[in-house]
Amino acid sequence: MHIHILGICGTFMGGLAALAREAGHRVTGCDTGVYPPMSDQLRALGIELIEGYSADQLALKPDMFVVGNVVSRARLADGTPRYPLMEAILEAGLPYTSGPQWLSDHVLHAPAQPRHVLAVAGTHGKTTTTAMLSWVLEHAGLTPGFLIGGVPLNFGVSARLGAVAQGQSRPLFVIEADEYDTAFFDKRSKFVHYRPRTAVLNNLEFDHADIFPDLAAIERQFHHLVRTVPASGRLVVNAEQDSLHRVLAMGHWSEVALFGASHHAAWQLRGEPSDFEVLHQGKVKGRVQWSLGGVHNQMNALAAVIAADHVGVAVSDACQALSTFENVRRRMEVRGTVGTGAQAITVYDDFAHHPTAIRTTLDGLRRQVGTARILAVFEPRSNTMKLGQMKSQLPWSLEQADMAFCHTAGLDWDAAQALSAMGKRAHTAGDIDSLVALVVAAARPGDHLLCMSNGGFGGVHDKLLQALKT
Repeated sequence: MHIHILGICGTFMGGLAALAREAGHRVTGCDTGVYPPMSDQLRALGIELIEGYSADQLALKPDMFVVGNVVSRARLADGTPRYPLMEAILEAGLPYTSGPQWLSDHVLHAPAQPRHVLAVAGTHGKTTTTAMLSWVLEHAGLTPGFLIGGVPLNFGVSARLGAVAQGQSRPLFVIEADEYDTAFFDKRSKFVHYRPRTAVLNNLEFDHADIFPDLAAIERQFHHLVRTVPASGRLVVNAEQDSLHRVLAMGHWSEVALFGASHHAAWQLRGEPSDFEVLHQGKVKGRVQWSLGGVHNQMNALAAVIAADHVGVAVSDACQALSTFENVRRRMEVRGTVGTGAQAITVYDDFAHHPTAIRTTLDGLRRQVGTARILAVFEPRSNTMKLGQMKSQLPWSLEQADMAFCHTAGLDWDAAQALSAMGKRAHTAGDIDSLVALVVAAARPGDHLLCMSNGGFGGVHDKLLQALKT
């Protein structure tokens, strides 16, 4: 089969392209901003990439057009279509489908080789938990397939098909289960297409204000996911989230494994973030010793352990695997240091963008660095943050930062006003160069500069490192 992917350079669609190519399909694709590293990764797989969405791509005559959710029926100011290729597909009556649907039909639930799908859902921690679970299964010799919205350092790739391991009736596949909508023609959450047997509901907060009117709407989508899990399946659910209890109250038909500090939780933790025990029904089942910080990573780890237990991995073995877990790129990733020893200034890159994720990330770094100064450098880039839905939560999210620097380009709301409760600790700038200048002027030896964004952030990390050296 020849598939042509519209929006191929996104993390999900790029991973889908890699899976399709590994499965033997011919894959081509188009996007705007076709540039490294994704373009290099895809071309290395023999995938032809086209810049833009021109209608002349119909001449490729693929068997199926696979449409990413970046594509819409929007028009430019002059009235011309933003995505002329999509308009041409519709006019010609050619076959098209969404990325999640194609993945379900041809990989996850392909008639010739259906897979046991382990889906990881949640507002925060999906990528990290998916990577953890994939590594636990790999360490156990189960050779899982996976599709992750980032690059786990233990694997070096974001997607692969996997294989049937000895003793398994079907191959395992771990997928990051996103609640964002599927496509302009399918407004259901992506994860309803995955039909998992093991589903992790890690947490649930309001997000994606561009498509969901309120938290209840997202809870309803999560319940749609719950409806797809068979009776022999397992729901791994954070017991500390009222929102998830409301989801379960709508009805569930599978075993529920609750985890967290709540007395309702059968699965719990004991110890510090870098050295803790996993308990089931009050009995110690394993111990994790690793370099990751933060209570959030403990919870991510616990969810991964419980999901792996569902497919036969002993808790002690899962904990041992996690002790060698190397995290995911852009999750508290050290991009570089300037200086030496205790006087070194360290620059980090992290994907945090939701206020809760920002606070959690800062809390984790604070535990790690003690009383050293933390300078938070961030941009409200997600659609929810651009709309200003959560601007009032920013001072709360930044409490552990000694200083905060906000990139304000593209915002329709006043970031300086939103951060005014922080007083002189908060600074704003409308462009990256000005932001870098503010941070460098404030930085002192021994500082930790934490850059947070769900985008490329204009190369701010390298610009900071370069400016600090001069």
